[in-house]
Amino acid sequence: MELFFREFGQGSPVLILHGLFGFSDNWQTIAKALSDTHLVITPDLRNHGRSPHVSTHSYPEMAEDVRLLMEQHWMFSASVVGHSMGGKVAMQLALSHPEMVNRLVVVDMEPGVAEDNHSSIFHALLDLDLSKMPTRKDIEAYLTDRIPDAGTRQFLLKNVTREDDGRFTWKMNLPVLWRHYADVLAAVSGEPYTKPALFVRGSRSDYIKDKDIPLIKTLFPNAQIITIEGAGHWVHADKPNELLAVLKDFLTQ
Repeated sequence: MELFFREFGQGSPVLILHGLFGFSDNWQTIAKALSDTHLVITPDLRNHGRSPHVSTHSYPEMAEDVRLLMEQHWMFSASVVGHSMGGKVAMQLALSHPEMVNRLVVVDMEPGVAEDNHSSIFHALLDLDLSKMPTRKDIEAYLTDRIPDAGTRQFLLKNVTREDDGRFTWKMNLPVLWRHYADVLAAVSGEPYTKPALFVRGSRSDYIKDKDIPLIKTLFPNAQIITIEGAGHWVHADKPNELLAVLKDFLTQ
């Protein structure tokens, strides 16, 4: 498994892992802002973007993908930032290979079994036959009836690409992601990670609830938990400057 990745800057290494339906471009603004003092790597996780589309999709596998990416580039330790699904990949990597993770940042995700927030989105996307859509406006018009939130639609539309023959296709491996959706919702596990950890949640998001904090503290006993006011689940899109300030402070402590 060789993950596609983008690279910015130089200095102490930082990996940024995107969430479900995302890819490396989602974090480009944050990556460039950190690149003054860090080598920032933003990979496409398996079944997303330009990384291999394969038949399985679990957190142990995705953590192993990231470990191999690091070793292939002679990067034997790094700070790791992960959002949502990518946050769980980052957590699993830290729990399985703590020697490779200097500092852990998890953006709006907790380590337990997640609630189902995506089934309706999956059904809308799976019912959409991209090959029969002549323009992107037609795709967006179709999704408007099924996915009312404009921000979510625009995020998903970034996954639409046009093939050489003119047909639209998905950048992500949608059938496999749906088939393994239970694995996306699954908990992570391992021996506690005792190095510095930071969990960032949005005040308008319920992905990290107060009741989740005891589990976070059990697996990550040195975790700080910070809430960014006015941010939803996509903290990096809603409040990029505030998140960047938090990241810079934590990564340079």
